[in-house]
Amino acid sequence: MRVGRIGYINCYPVYGAIDRGLITNPSEFVTGTPAELNNLLAAGELGVSVVSAVEYARNAKSYHLLPDLAISCDGPVRSVVLFSRQEVSHLGGATVLISSSSKTSVYLVQLLCSDYWGIEPKLVEARAERQDLDALARLPHEAVLVIGDAALILAGRHAYPYRYDLGEVWKTWTGLPFVFAVWAARRDADRDEVSAVHDALLRSRDWGLAHLDELAVEACDTTGIDLEVCTEYLSDLDYALSYRHLEGLTSFFRRLAVRGALPDGALSFLSVA
Repeated sequence: MRVGRIGYINCYPVYGAIDRGLITNPSEFVTGTPAELNNLLAAGELGVSVVSAVEYARNAKSYHLLPDLAISCDGPVRSVVLFSRQEVSHLGGATVLISSSSKTSVYLVQLLCSDYWGIEPKLVEARAERQDLDALARLPHEAVLVIGDAALILAGRHAYPYRYDLGEVWKTWTGLPFVFAVWAARRDADRDEVSAVHDALLRSRDWGLAHLDELAVEACDTTGIDLEVCTEYLSDLDYALSYRHLEGLTSFFRRLAVRGALPDGALSFLSVA
């Protein structure tokens, strides 16, 4: 089975033990951005993948969620940030660049703009991966939404006087955690293979959470991001999918459904023994 994985350091705690050979990997990994993996899973090129939460909601009839596995936060997330040259209240009509890599983050910033901040900026899609940051700075804009490792790197450059961590803003607004990504399996995938992948990912995640300091060193070496930043970042993220996480996830989906941006439907989980 081919399984999608994001190359960002936020996935290190889930894949660290598998990468080290401590847990047998029953699958072939395919690395991509969230948007790329969304498309591969939808096309049937992957059997299981981490995907944007919004991608699951848009294709829920084709997918099952893998239980107890997600990338979420209960407050600041650090890696999904709106960087701005002005206070957010002044961004009405202004050009805001949005990363093309994550549908969930784009939907979240649209929702916050309309329903929380009460502004209507001009949103323009742009590539915002690590290698794109220098080119991004030359594009005309007043603010930019950046996700993943690139957001951590851009934060260290102090190029924008205002920063809005979308996980923190969501928490202030709703009092709930925010789920950015989930692991989903195609409903037509082999159930036994999916269960084996799910079990390996959970065991690898548990090892990763017990070895965050080691993974932070690896993240620092790979990205050049300060070790203290990597440690705090990985420590603040949550990789479970509890009832409280599901409350935040369904709240997000329902707010989007009211706006007509998503279909309104129930979550479907892979059944486990």
